[in-house]
Amino acid sequence: MDENKNFVTGLDVGTENVRAVIATVNKDGEIAIVGYNEGKSAGMRKGIPANLAGPAEAIDKMLGDAERMGGYDVRNAYVSINGSTVISTHTEGMIAVGAADHEIVDEDLDRVEGVAVTGRIPANRDVLDVIPLEYALDGQGGIKNPLGMAGSRLEMRACVISALSPNCENLKRATMTADVKAERLVPEVVAAAKAVLSDRQRENGVAVVNMGAATTSVAVYEEGDLQYVGVVPAGSNNITNDLAIVLAIEPELAEEIKTRFITGDFDTEKSLAIKVGNGKNNERAFDRKEVEEVVKARLSEIFEEVRKKLKAAKYDQRLPEGVILVGGGAKMRDIELFAKKILEAAVKIGKPSGLNGVAEAVQKPEFATAVGLAMLAAEDASYAAPAAKKGFKLSNKNKGEKKSGLLKRIFSKF
Repeated sequence: MDENKNFVTGLDVGTENVRAVIATVNKDGEIAIVGYNEGKSAGMRKGIPANLAGPAEAIDKMLGDAERMGGYDVRNAYVSINGSTVISTHTEGMIAVGAADHEIVDEDLDRVEGVAVTGRIPANRDVLDVIPLEYALDGQGGIKNPLGMAGSRLEMRACVISALSPNCENLKRATMTADVKAERLVPEVVAAAKAVLSDRQRENGVAVVNMGAATTSVAVYEEGDLQYVGVVPAGSNNITNDLAIVLAIEPELAEEIKTRFITGDFDTEKSLAIKVGNGKNNERAFDRKEVEEVVKARLSEIFEEVRKKLKAAKYDQRLPEGVILVGGGAKMRDIELFAKKILEAAVKIGKPSGLNGVAEAVQKPEFATAVGLAMLAAEDASYAAPAAKKGFKLSNKNKGEKKSGLLKRIFSKF
């Protein structure tokens, strides 16, 4: 391994799946994907840790292959956070900075940010990010960056992203139990937006909808800045569960039907049979019209809730760049056609692009969050330098020792 390489890691901890992307960063800030992996998650409910053991074991197991591929031992990462407790709040703050000829410095920006946040965000919430939307100096507004300007009174409008403190703390504890320090927690949809949006889209006005297994999160961008974040507590797994209940089948078969046979055009006039299974004795048939009605009902509910979020943010039918759909739920064939009808906006599937290295494997909607997390870490120059792995393959004995050590760390927390 080149000891001069800078490494960053994005770790997307979802309800159904956990994904990681490891990348190197060159001197120009460009990233190259060198490792990635995905695996089944555990111990998460609607984006929130239900226990520490499940997520920690899932992370530990999944990271092994990604680390061996990248030749790098992950010890810290940017980590996704989700759940309905992740919200955005618009706030304002004002400070006096001195005489009229006072030059604005970083300390002034920190002070006005503190005023904008303190007392406006409840004490039981952690601030994940503060996005300055506009500054004003002595009443003159429309300023994006007042550094170096002169004035005596500094004001700021900001969008503050926060989440409940216990959820943040437990997610950090879960990753730390897997020997990974969460350097920063980033809402899933915000990380995904970093990977799939262009500067033009952010400037003109666009929404990103991240459809996960148990939640569907929404982020709105305009004038280059994040304006709104909201989460709908329903996702693609709700569709699978509905099919399992209505058709009286196991969830695995319901998932197969959903992914193999359903498309977003929902031509329910055709009452054809859907056949699954191998051989005549194992084959089972279902009415396509009934299946499509079940899926359509749940999808309608989810995207109607997404539209309510856009209306609450005052951006319904006010997005020139439309909606970009990402996440595992975006893999359903032609889902953008259905979303377009409900949202009454242009809808496209978003995929990470412009990457180097083994990028093709992660240029998928479901990897948008993990890639975006790595990109944000690179942008923040949050590099790490743990020891490199030598491409070794754990023996069964070592695997057992590793698992035993992990469980010991987990239960030592209680």
